[in-house]
Amino acid sequence: MTIRTSEAPPSTATRRREAALHEYDVLGNAPQRELQALVDIAAQVCDVPRAAINLITATHQQQIATTGFDPSICAREDSMCAAVLEHADRVVVPDASLDARFRHNPFVTGVLGDVRFYASAPLTTPDGVIIGRLCVFDATPRHLDAAQEQSLSAVAERVVDVLELRLRTRRLQDSLEALTQAQEELRRSNEALSVFAGQVSHDLRTPLTAIMASTELLGQEDSVRADEWAQRLVTTAHRAAGRMAGMIEEILAYALVGAELRRSRTDVDEVLASALEDLEPALRASGATVTSDRLPVLIVDRQQLYSVLLNLVSNAVKYARPQIAPRVAVSAEQRPGSWRITVQDNGIGIAEADRKKVFELFNRIETSVQGSGIGLATVKRIIEAHGGAIGIGTVEGPGCSVWFELPADVTAAGTDGGGGRD
Repeated sequence: MTIRTSEAPPSTATRRREAALHEYDVLGNAPQRELQALVDIAAQVCDVPRAAINLITATHQQQIATTGFDPSICAREDSMCAAVLEHADRVVVPDASLDARFRHNPFVTGVLGDVRFYASAPLTTPDGVIIGRLCVFDATPRHLDAAQEQSLSAVAERVVDVLELRLRTRRLQDSLEALTQAQEELRRSNEALSVFAGQVSHDLRTPLTAIMASTELLGQEDSVRADEWAQRLVTTAHRAAGRMAGMIEEILAYALVGAELRRSRTDVDEVLASALEDLEPALRASGATVTSDRLPVLIVDRQQLYSVLLNLVSNAVKYARPQIAPRVAVSAEQRPGSWRITVQDNGIGIAEADRKKVFELFNRIETSVQGSGIGLATVKRIIEAHGGAIGIGTVEGPGCSVWFELPADVTAAGTDGGGGRD
């Protein structure tokens, strides 16, 4: 059989149809069992010997499932379904030889077939694109009753449902594969980062320790003590080495976050108390006041949660307004499936435009206070490693409100209604 093709440029509707057919990946790769069952049902309910699922491209009609004959491909201009392709409803023709749309069609005239009765329903995607038609036909003129016509349309809708289900299943599989690959890449990246950070911190700490020890001993020499300028240089070098050692520890802590969580039943009140005890000299020096609600019991990594609270309370004190004693309030709110813990202060605050930037590594918004730009990035990493979220809320008046949410484990919740405490 010779297939004739059209040279006319494709219309917008044709381009949309081609895109939909490409997305469904159904030409030459159709889900045969499901579609065969549907085309068989169409023939049965319409009481005809032949039926087909016809998809229409810019140049051809391709049958992806048939009843009563073998599937084939024909030129678009020879297709009966292509002649009524854009008809958005059923088409029922008792005798195609008497219909102006079909009387000269080769499937009617005897060149390619001897069709008389023809009926079809559109295959319409959820986006409103008609990609083909489900048709039933016979060599003898006949009619369909109302129930048969409705059934034909219903089966056509199920054909599209099968294609949609297959498409969505494929997309889901692709997404799962991509997610699995991303998780594996992240795991390898975290492992490599931990190893790298551990090696670098070890390699750097050894000479730094020597520098700090040497500058400390040098500062005790009589010749240095007698020279004010030399003493100042030695002291400056010793402090700089100390700051660098602290930064190395912060970088190592950041790199190790999430590598291995040691979750256990943790009383957040006790963790906060430990953080406040370690911050006591800074709190006393600044005249800070810290108050706290009753905090929950959670299944978390206790040491890493300590780092979170230590960092947030320390920042609340560090970024105080000049001549204003810091006031810090730690509160907890139970939400569906999680607990939100908020650390609010009366300090200089953070501009709304900067509220996401402060969690980026090495990104320091306020430079008037000493810092490395690692602390909040580490806090964010810890919270996200626990499956939680962190952000900065809005407060009335001066100050800042940093909140983080952690999943609430039912085994950690108490029964007295007081913040999940035993």
